[in-house]
Amino acid sequence: MARIEGYVVCKLGAPLKVLIGALGKTRGENQMTELYEAPPSGCWPIVYSPDYNITFMGLEKLHPFDAGKWGKVINFLKEEKLIADDLIVQAREATDEDLLVVHTRRYLNKLKWSFVVATITEIPPVAFLPNFVVQRKVLKPLRTQTGGTIMAGKLAVDRGWAINVGGGFHHCSSDKGGGFCAYADITLAIKFLFERVQGVSRATIIDLDAHQGNGHERDFMDDPRVYIMDAYNRYIYPGDGFAKRAIKRKVELEWGTEDAEYLQKVHTHVEGALNEFKPDIVVYNAGTDILDGDPLGGLAISPQGIVKRDEMVFRAARSRGVPVLMVTSGGYQKRTARIIADSILNLHSLGLLGREQAACVLGSPSLDQMVRDSAKDFSNLSLQGFQ
Repeated sequence: MARIEGYVVCKLGAPLKVLIGALGKTRGENQMTELYEAPPSGCWPIVYSPDYNITFMGLEKLHPFDAGKWGKVINFLKEEKLIADDLIVQAREATDEDLLVVHTRRYLNKLKWSFVVATITEIPPVAFLPNFVVQRKVLKPLRTQTGGTIMAGKLAVDRGWAINVGGGFHHCSSDKGGGFCAYADITLAIKFLFERVQGVSRATIIDLDAHQGNGHERDFMDDPRVYIMDAYNRYIYPGDGFAKRAIKRKVELEWGTEDAEYLQKVHTHVEGALNEFKPDIVVYNAGTDILDGDPLGGLAISPQGIVKRDEMVFRAARSRGVPVLMVTSGGYQKRTARIIADSILNLHSLGLLGREQAACVLGSPSLDQMVRDSAKDFSNLSLQGFQ
């Protein structure tokens, strides 16, 4: 596959703004946006921008999060010849008008104070930086990832699947950020779809990050259009008891949960969730902080287990003909970028990334077989040395 430097073909065209919506609808619906402009049909529905990566005088190293992991994922996929620059959809930064579809003006104004951003990102020295620097070096990357999630939502509906290589800021709600999450990209993607895409009126969030997704849970607390399944370590941040009331399928995990138990529970509850509620889109928060040794997640899932987990979710959604949007969320070890790339390679090798959605094409192997295979069917992936 030829590599063309720069994102030329798959940028979202001329800067025409599309006005969608009508008077009298909900806040933000009649706002102009550039995020829903269609890329060329030859592009993969994989969304990324080099602007995702946070680098500023080493400050990003003060947080355990690998603030450059998104670019590493893309580089691994390019090395494996799965994608090239001209096949990637380049993310656009979400504007204030985009963000106001969900966020309050009061909350966005709070982000103009550096100490607020320092608290949200958990990097104390950020509090002492001029806010214009914080906006450019910290918040712009997060706004670009948020724009990428919104874009990927529309692409998923159009193409059957989409992956934003960033995003998954599931601790942020409309009026409060936290846990390195400054913008509510999951809520935004769903609200954009509900308000702007005909035929999308029900969504299922499958949140498999190690932490409870309290942001989107608070946002959709009383919204019957959204079904939330959340599997998380019950003992770690955020422990938001109020937000838990929004979870329709709550899977609270113990410290050190390993592959067999974890995959069994994921399979049971993902299948149950999609049987119980028939969504028009699945938003899959695919955090890799469940990995054994993660300093914040407290679980003990192997790299192979993570790859198999993602496969389970895609099989469940695509075999039912439901579009799936995947975001990458948390993951606090350097090796998580390689695992995310290997998971995408696995999905592609199994035919789960493509336009076809028929169950007969995708198949549905038994859970026992999937678990048995999880340690031996990745010889073509670069998982060596991760044990």
